[in-house]
Amino acid sequence: MPKMKSKSGAKKRFKLTGSGKIKRKHAYKSHILTKKSTKRKRNLTYSGLVHKADEKNIREMLQS
Repeated sequence: MPKMKSKSGAKKRFKLTGSGKIKRKHAYKSHILTKKSTKRKRNLTYSGLVHKADEKNIREMLQS
C-alpha cells in the first residue's frame, strides 16, 4: 500500500509547537493595507494558535 501524504497546503500554513499545539499566521495582512489601521496591521503580524475545535482536522491534514 502506498504511503499516506500530507496536504501540502497545510504543511505550508501550520506548524506544531513543542507542547503539541498548532501555530498559525493571521489572515488579511497581504494586500489592501492602506485602509487598515497601524494597530490592526501590527496585531496581524504575530502568530496565533489554532482553535481547539479545528485541531483534529488540521492534525489529519498534517499526518504523513
